[in-house]
Amino acid sequence: MLLWLAEYLAQFNSGFLVLQYITLRAIFSVLTALFIAFFVGPLMIRKLKQYQVGQAIRDDGPKSHFSKAGTPTMGGALILLAIILSTLLWADLDNRYVWITLGVVVVFGAVGWVDDWRKVIQKNSRGLPAKWKYLWQSVGALGAACALYFTAQSPAETQLIVPFFKDVAINMGVFYIVLTYFVINGTSNAVNLTDGLDGLAIMPTVLVAAALGVFAYASGHTQFASYLHIPYIAGSGELVVMVAALCGAGLGFLWFNTYPAQVFMGDVGALALGAMLGVMAVIVRQEIVLFIMGGVFVMETVSVMMQVASFKLTGRRIFRMAPIHHHFELKGWPEPKIIVRFWIITVILVLIGLATLKIR
Repeated sequence: MLLWLAEYLAQFNSGFLVLQYITLRAIFSVLTALFIAFFVGPLMIRKLKQYQVGQAIRDDGPKSHFSKAGTPTMGGALILLAIILSTLLWADLDNRYVWITLGVVVVFGAVGWVDDWRKVIQKNSRGLPAKWKYLWQSVGALGAACALYFTAQSPAETQLIVPFFKDVAINMGVFYIVLTYFVINGTSNAVNLTDGLDGLAIMPTVLVAAALGVFAYASGHTQFASYLHIPYIAGSGELVVMVAALCGAGLGFLWFNTYPAQVFMGDVGALALGAMLGVMAVIVRQEIVLFIMGGVFVMETVSVMMQVASFKLTGRRIFRMAPIHHHFELKGWPEPKIIVRFWIITVILVLIGLATLKIR
């Protein structure tokens, strides 16, 4: 929005053309989202407490969680508000990737909101029934997949890029839609499973998003893309502004979500942020790298799958409790130790993912 205004004002003063630089708008975007989170956060927490929008704690969970009962949840709405407002202010609103990504954030955020509302306000422990939840997640993921596929302007936009190899690009054809569907849905649910401890999900989300911002900037720049042997995706650089908004909003939320948390993210935040990571990875053609950098999310998801499969097949559990962060809690690890160690693992995996830019 402000880019349009700057282009108009540039007729009278060329200094306004400075806002054409993505890097500058990204800086303003991260600061805007951060300040929105800082200023709106306390008000939102007070309102959530006032309306008793408190977290319910599982009886079979770690005993250390019982003290968290009643802590305000649905705080992810604060993150989404900051991301959306900052994006609308600083991003190029003529860019299709911006609107597709915003659409995914809104759809998955709405699904999470309804799920949280039914659990917390209506006291329905089931939340949104699984079939309806998956249906609307599928609508959002397929909508984004089809929009990206049918608006693709070059073959590179629908090829599967294999990291560590210069010239390995697999033409996906219509299977691109299938891959995109699973990446968006899978990442959305993986982040949601990870969101079980104070700050555990948001910091890895910020770290992975920041790395995807590097890929987006390089992919949207012809010279950088050519030098790094990655596909040139025209317009993908604008995602840097959205990544900056996510990072600012995430860090602002972490201010209130860090141990001991004043507010929890809830499905409204976790589902939307995971989907946002997924669609950005698809746009910059780095689905496999996302799998590497988001290793903590993958580990959490796989632990649940293994636990369920083992219990159904043998009647035994592999872990004391799944997702795996609860397993470590029941082994006696303090919550802050688990959180920080998972953050450190994510930093390492993100660096490995970034290394694929040069190791080819």
